[in-house]
This record gives sequence, structure tokens and C-alpha cells, in this order.
Amino acid sequence: MPAVYPFRPVQYAAGGDVSSLVAPPYDVLSAEAKAGLLERDGRNIVAVDLPHTPAKELGPAEAYDGAAALLESWLGDGTMARRETPAMFAYRQTFELNGETHERCGKMCTVETVPLGKRDGGGILPHEETFAGPKEDRLALMKATRAQLSPIFGMHPDEDGSATALVREVMASRDCDQWADIAETDGSVVRHEVWAVEDSATIERYAAAVAGEDMVIADGLHRYNSAVDYLESLGDVAADHPARRTMFVLVSMSDPGLVIGPTHRVLGGMADYSPQAFEEASGGYLQIDPVVNDPRQIEAEMAKVEARGERDVFGIIDFATGLCWTATTVDLDPLRDEFEDKSEPWRGLDVAVIQHLIVDQICVPELNGGNPVTWAFPHSVAEAIEIGKGKETGAGGGGEGYAQLGIIVRPVPLDVVREVCLAGELMPQKATFFYPKLGTGFFVNPLA
Repeated sequence: MPAVYPFRPVQYAAGGDVSSLVAPPYDVLSAEAKAGLLERDGRNIVAVDLPHTPAKELGPAEAYDGAAALLESWLGDGTMARRETPAMFAYRQTFELNGETHERCGKMCTVETVPLGKRDGGGILPHEETFAGPKEDRLALMKATRAQLSPIFGMHPDEDGSATALVREVMASRDCDQWADIAETDGSVVRHEVWAVEDSATIERYAAAVAGEDMVIADGLHRYNSAVDYLESLGDVAADHPARRTMFVLVSMSDPGLVIGPTHRVLGGMADYSPQAFEEASGGYLQIDPVVNDPRQIEAEMAKVEARGERDVFGIIDFATGLCWTATTVDLDPLRDEFEDKSEPWRGLDVAVIQHLIVDQICVPELNGGNPVTWAFPHSVAEAIEIGKGKETGAGGGGEGYAQLGIIVRPVPLDVVREVCLAGELMPQKATFFYPKLGTGFFVNPLA
């Protein structure tokens, strides 16, 4: 991968327990969630990182200017301060998922800011397509604050496990320097811990362990593209200009705590939709079978179908009636003819089948007169149900009647992500959910 470096971030001066000051990243927060964080402490980083909601599109200029002024005031009154000594930081997240406790460990550092793509010595690769609106929002905030407010989540192969072993060695050697318990949008709590690594020997060992590897952006592609665009907007700057480096948390694909959650789909805006019309339009494409009409049980029903050896398995929810089905594709490789240039793992992605078969070939032409549908991207069935009730969440949605059809998916296996990405292919938007999200507010990376 491009060269990695220690850096001198801006940090909350409080140190130690910063639970009331840090936050989940902007793209999973609703206006209500933002208000809750600020009620706990008005200095929470969300006041700067989420200056307007929803952050799926460009906001008013005064919102970004206000965020920049607030960050500057915190630096002036001592709420935050610049670290004196450059460092990398070991970073651990402890969390529960599916009844098991996991520890995901990585290294926070800065990485050379280069355009996406393969390159000699390792490149920075995307893993899924993105939307334009969030990128415009993040670039406007970066230009106003002249700072990177949250780290990009990057993965690297680390086939011998040396990088993750080194990170865990640091964690085992002493107590952490800073920690926080952050509530996720599903109500669960994740423990975040940070260790500063200042000695050059350990930093050099880590740099050597990741040298030459490709790095895949797991989360934060909008923000990384914004960092590249920001650097280009400055013109010809010095080789040591801070904008030439971007803040990352790098996690080894060999780390046992690296797990992936699902990103479901909630569709709406279809003029001719009804459950009967959807079932009729799906004939020849999907095998649809009714199950117990309780959306909370849909994943268990999907597991029964998957146990029979079916390849593409979806859960279907009609929000108006509460009716539920499971669905499988009639063709074992339904995207083969349209995407013969894509690899079989890509064509087998549930999210690719949803986008290019269910939406493009069923919903748009048959149920909406050829017009686009509206999307929301919840990470849990519970959140999909909330969107179905008309609530706005960090995943989108909002308003009575917004949600018509929920499509529940299974998580993409990590080996499939690796195979697709290293082949240079992009997954559809919102294909994966690397749980949990990184915390925002432990470090701010100044770009000026």
C-alpha cells in the first residue's frame, strides 16, 4: 500500500474516558440521534462532524462555516489541542454480535493520499460504488474545517498475520491511553480503546509489515474521494503538506475480529406497487414462498431456506400489510447474460441481484413506469421496520408511505469481498456493513 506515517492529531484535552465526547460516524446518525449526543455533552464531535441532517446531500454553506468556527473555538478554549509528539495508535473495538464477543484490532495512522487504483508498491482500492451526494457534503465540510474529522476504514491482506500480531502485542503490553463506550444505532454498546505508539522501532516494524500490500477501503470511500479532491484543489503543494496524508484505521483481513453485517434494502416510490403486483411481476425471475407474517422472524425463515442449499435467498416484507415471504432466484446465475464480463462471485452477490434483477428488471419497468425507485439502507431488520413505520433513521427513509417493500439480505462473506475487490471489481452501493463503525472524535487530522 502507499506509505504509512505517524501523525500529530488534534485530540480532546480531557483524555482518559471520552465517552461523552465521541460519536458514531455521521452516516448512521439521524437528527434525533445527534440531538441525544449533544444533550449529553454540547462539545460532542457530532456538532462539527454532522453540521446538517440528513448528510446524504450537500447542505447550506453556513452549516459548514459554523462547524469550522466551532472547531476553531474548541482549539482556542482548550477543549481540544494538537498532540506534540507524532504517533501511530493501536485501536481496539470490543463488541457483541450474534451472541458472541469479538475484538477487532487495527492501527490508526496516516496514509499517503493517492488516487484510487492499482499501483506499484500497492494501491488503495474501493470495494463498492458510491453516491454523489455524500461526497459533496464531506468535501464541503473538509474545505471549511481544513481537517479530516474521522478515519477511513481500510483493510489489507496480511496473509502471514504479522501486522495484526504486532498491533495486539502493543495492546497486551500496557493499559490503553483513551477509551469510550459508544452506543450504536441499534442500542448496543461498543467499547473503543486507543494506545499511542511513539517509539520508532515499533512504527518501523508496522510499516514493514504492510509494505507492498493493496489496501481496500471498507468504509469511508466518500471521505477518501473527498480527501483526494481536496488535495487536487490545492494545486501544487509541498511534498510534506498535511493534505498529502489521510487518516486511516488499517485492519488486517487476518484479524479474527473482522466481521461483516448485512445492509438491507427498503424500496418505495413505486406508483403501481402492491404485494400482488410484485409477485406477478416476479414470475419467471423469483420463486416466492409465504412464511410467518412477522418481520422479526424473517431472518430465521431465510436460514431454513439457505439450509436447503439455495444460493440466492432473500426475505421480503410488505410494510402496508405485514405480509412476509422468502424468495430465491429461478436461474442459478441470473445476471450471467447481462454481466458476462463480471466474475461469478460478483454476479452471485445478493445486492447485485437485488439491484440488477429485482429493481432494474421487476420494480422499475413493471411497477413504476420505468422511473427510479427510492432506497433506504438499514443494517438490521429492526431498523427496516422503523423505516416502514415512517421514521427517518441514519439509513434513510422518513415520512408516512415512504417504505413499500423491504428486501432482507445475508452478510457478504469476507472471502468474497476479498476476491471481488482484488479482482478490481466494484460491488453495488451499500453492499457491506463492517460492524461496528469506527468511532469519530478520538482524533482530528489537520489538513492545513
